[in-house]
Amino acid sequence: MPKILIVEDEGAIADTLVYAQEAEGFATCWVGVAGEALAMLESEPFDLVILDIGLPDISGFEACKRLRRFSEVPVIFLTARNAEIDRVVGLEIGADDYVVKPFSPREVAARVKAILKRMVPRSNKSSTIESTGPFRIDPASYQIHFHDQLLPLTLHEYRLMETLLAQPGRVFSRAQLLDALGIALEAGYERNIDSHIKGLRAKLRLIAPDAKPIQTHRGLGYSCCLEH
Repeated sequence: MPKILIVEDEGAIADTLVYAQEAEGFATCWVGVAGEALAMLESEPFDLVILDIGLPDISGFEACKRLRRFSEVPVIFLTARNAEIDRVVGLEIGADDYVVKPFSPREVAARVKAILKRMVPRSNKSSTIESTGPFRIDPASYQIHFHDQLLPLTLHEYRLMETLLAQPGRVFSRAQLLDALGIALEAGYERNIDSHIKGLRAKLRLIAPDAKPIQTHRGLGYSCCLEH
C-alpha cells in the first residue's frame, strides 16, 4: 500500500486530502509543519509527499530543497499562487507536480496515482554502473560522472540525462522528456524542459568547456551526441 505524507497547516484542507487519498487505497500521514515532515522523511520511508508551499515554519520551497539533499521521494506542491515563476521554481528544485488552490481532492489523488505509476522503485533499479562514451551512470545511487567527475545534478536533471544517454542520437520531444520526469503533459510544464537542459549544459561545460553532448533539434526536441 503506497504511503503518502501530507504536509499542510490548514486542517480542513488536510482532512479532504486524507479522505481522497485513503479512498484510493493509500495510507496517509498528516503533519502541519515542514520541520516535523523532514524529520519523519529521514527516519521512515514514504512513497510520495504532498507539500504545501505556505507553511508556518519554513516555506515548502525551502523544505523541498532540504529534502532533496537526502531523498528523491516524489513531491507534489500545493499553493494558492498561480504565477508561472512559482511553477518553474518548484519544478527546478525537484518537485514532480504543482497544484493550485482551490483544487479538487480527487484531482490531487489522480495526480498521485499518475506519478506513482511512473516511478521505478529503487529496489528494481539496476546496480550495474554503465559507461556511455565519457559518461558513467550509476542507477542505484542516481549519479552520473562526466569525464570521471561527478555531475551535481538535481533529480530531474539526472532523469533527463539518463533518458538521453539511454539512446544516443535519438531525438526526444519535450513531451517525451516530461514523461521521463513523471510529469503529465497536461500539467503545462513543457517549456520547463528547456530550463532543465540549460542547467545541464552549464554543469557539463564546467567540466569540459568545449563539449556539446546535448544537441538541440529546433522544433523537435533534444538528443545526446557522444562525439561532441
